[in-house]
Amino acid sequence: MDISVVLQWLSSIAWLVALGLIILSVMRAAQGRKFKAAVAVIVGAIIFAVLLTSLSAGLIFVQPTDRGVVISALDEGIRPEALSPGLNWVVPFLENVITYPISRQTYTMSIAPEEGEIKGDDSVEARTSDGQIVKVDASVIFSIDPGVIVETHIKWQGRYVDNLIRPLSRGIIRDGVSQFGIEEIYSSQRFELSRYISDTLSSDLGEGGIIVHDFVLRNIAFSDEYADSVEQKQIAEQLAQQAAFVVQQREQEAEQAREVARGQADAVEIQAEGAATALVTKAKAEAESRLIKAEAEAEALELIAAALRDNPQVLTFEYIDKLAPGIQIMLVPSDNPWLLPLPSLEEGAGVVTPSVVP
Repeated sequence: MDISVVLQWLSSIAWLVALGLIILSVMRAAQGRKFKAAVAVIVGAIIFAVLLTSLSAGLIFVQPTDRGVVISALDEGIRPEALSPGLNWVVPFLENVITYPISRQTYTMSIAPEEGEIKGDDSVEARTSDGQIVKVDASVIFSIDPGVIVETHIKWQGRYVDNLIRPLSRGIIRDGVSQFGIEEIYSSQRFELSRYISDTLSSDLGEGGIIVHDFVLRNIAFSDEYADSVEQKQIAEQLAQQAAFVVQQREQEAEQAREVARGQADAVEIQAEGAATALVTKAKAEAESRLIKAEAEAEALELIAAALRDNPQVLTFEYIDKLAPGIQIMLVPSDNPWLLPLPSLEEGAGVVTPSVVP
């Protein structure tokens, strides 16, 4: 518990005790009874209460998240240095302490009635470079610079939110929106808009002793007319994309059909080439076979011719050998007047008696 609070409670109790003693002494005096040492006890209680009150007024405990500005009747109206966290001593009844938080705070301006610092629609209405009206929801996350707490108090007297952060933020947001077109704000340049506002706020608020930690561009709302036109445009773009997708799908299907036809043609061509190759191979094999057969026949003829040259009677023998089995006689050359009997080729055949042909 804060010791200054404890001292305040003790001083309050001491004053109550002193007041009770005064009332008791008055009542006893009214009854004609004496209150021995009443004056001494009352004076002691009052002195003790005054000491406790002075001590509680002089001891100031500053929280770690705060800094204290001392308003003094002794030192040109204000101490030049702020009080640090912990227990500090000030001149009782001549100096007063105003604490300022140095932790991060958030100031929100929103179209939603319950979200912003001000109830109702507190969004920033701004106009784009092409004349469209938008409403911007935003939050500024900031803290007071601990090193310039005294200067900040002198400048703004604790009204830094209403007199500095709010008006400056709204003005910078309007300036930033006016530099971009309506389509740029909700698409490609939204990040650039947020960065411009954040950088400008950091610079301008820094001069007032405020540190900007972040700027949050929460939402950008358009007019109903423009929102309808954007919706129609998006619908048209979606339909166009769908049509383009259908065309692309048909092109892919046509390309697949072409690939299938090309593959089938290649297969037919390969099959035809294989058949042609097989036919050529077969023809070559038959030609080679015929060539080999012709060469063999030619060689055989050469051998027969050589044999005939060496032995002319071989032809007669071959001729006789080729006669049908049923022939019982044979003709001899015209210069031979004889018919020669042939042996019977069948069992039981009669023997032909040789005769002379005149």
